[in-house]
Amino acid sequence: MTATAPPVGEPDRTQPRNTPASPAAARLLRLLPAAVAALCGVLLYVSFPPRTLWWLALPAFAGLGWALRGRGWKAGLGLGYLFGLGFLLPLLVWTGVEVGPGPWLALAAIEAVFVALVGAGVSVVSRLPGWPLWAAALWTAGEAARARVPFEGFPWGKIAFGQADGLFLPLAAVGGTPVLGFAVVLCGFGLHEAVRAAVRARRTGRIRRSAAAAALLSVAVPVVGALAARPLVSAEAEDGTATVAVIQGNVPRAGLDFNAQRRAVLDYHARETERLAAEVEAGKADRPDFVLWPENSSDIDPFANADARAVIDRAATAIGAPISVGGVVERDGKLLNEQILWDPAKGPVDTYDKRQIQPFGEYLPLRSLIGAINDEWTSMVSQDFSRGTEPGVFTMAGTEVGLVTCYEAAFDWAVRSEVTDGAQLISVPSNNATFDRSEMTYQQLAMSRVRAVEHSRTVTVPVTSGVSAIIMPDGRITQKTGMFVADSLVQEVPLRSSQTPATRLGVAPEIVLVLVAAGGLGWAVAAGVRGRRAGGV
Repeated sequence: MTATAPPVGEPDRTQPRNTPASPAAARLLRLLPAAVAALCGVLLYVSFPPRTLWWLALPAFAGLGWALRGRGWKAGLGLGYLFGLGFLLPLLVWTGVEVGPGPWLALAAIEAVFVALVGAGVSVVSRLPGWPLWAAALWTAGEAARARVPFEGFPWGKIAFGQADGLFLPLAAVGGTPVLGFAVVLCGFGLHEAVRAAVRARRTGRIRRSAAAAALLSVAVPVVGALAARPLVSAEAEDGTATVAVIQGNVPRAGLDFNAQRRAVLDYHARETERLAAEVEAGKADRPDFVLWPENSSDIDPFANADARAVIDRAATAIGAPISVGGVVERDGKLLNEQILWDPAKGPVDTYDKRQIQPFGEYLPLRSLIGAINDEWTSMVSQDFSRGTEPGVFTMAGTEVGLVTCYEAAFDWAVRSEVTDGAQLISVPSNNATFDRSEMTYQQLAMSRVRAVEHSRTVTVPVTSGVSAIIMPDGRITQKTGMFVADSLVQEVPLRSSQTPATRLGVAPEIVLVLVAAGGLGWAVAAGVRGRRAGGV
């Protein structure tokens, strides 16, 4: 009788196995894939900022490929979940800095479910020819889902955001974060397949050319593609230059109660602006064309409080340039996280309301249910913020400045909309004081570096407590501050108006990769059904 191959998605039990020396050894052997999956998740975390070990993502996915390949979907589900926990638990620890471990553990556990589903899918497609392609597309599909649900999504931890220092970064200009992340994952899975093919050839003395070619292409195509995309990355000025000032005023204290002294935060930013104005008058600093303050730099509503308005007016008059002020404003019964364009002669002349607001930080989903569990959590977000509806591009001294407020930088659409609306420069005003000295600020800074390359724009990052920075269109940080210090950055930066392929294509590359994932999964399921029917005849 001729042996039949196991159905796709089912474990391969036809190969001979070495008998372990003891029951204890057998148990350890069974635990090995789980340990490898969890440790590879930790390895992926280590590849993320503030470390510059971007290349560790490759062996992380190679190890995950070893753990998943040839296993049933149920095993893939569990192994994927372990990989997700190994990655997300340390990556998101900053979410529990001030509120305790409960929300952090819950967030990581929920987000890891998406990775678990990807793990199940990778196990199913791992028997297909060229499986790294289908597996990497599945990872991209998982990230696409995670960026949209639940509660408008949570894209933090996209593979692209760990590649700001990496070889593959130019691919962000080709197809945005989906293409960049896909290339990294494909190369990692391809690395595993290349090692597996080499080991098999060494053991048997034969090379399966199709498998070897698929492995080689999985590694080579992302690398060659990244090198080919380098001409898309440029820091040359297309529309002249502008001299920008980024203000970091600092906060009285870190933590959730930083805004208990809201007037102090406003005064700190006004004081740092006035200090810079004095340096400009003394010839010690260049005169800025415009000034950028961070999110929450005025949590006192300057439209409703004359004293706050007077403080901002005085700072704008001193520097003699328009200021983008981050304020908390109540208008028509709505609470808004708002950027306000403040002219030194006319006062407030334009506004941008944050569109992608943060669940459990700026609004509370399932408020009644959460209140029944812990009423302290509802008191932390006593009033929900409302969403803005329009892109925010301020005309500041003749420069079109696109506003992307803090959390919005993680969302592809929120950044792209400012560029397609005419932004020549992007500003990412943020407030990270809530998260103390955690890695969160460095993770967010890396996002801004990826966005700079993705859309070929200078990106400024004014933050209340640091790290504030100026980023060139090629992703290089040219200036940055420390954390929890008052400081200002002044620099002449290039302005650009051309659009990268990523800007023009928008969501299209992500849709294509999701369809590739669906096609691979459908093929694998159909092949599995045919295999089971053949085995039952």
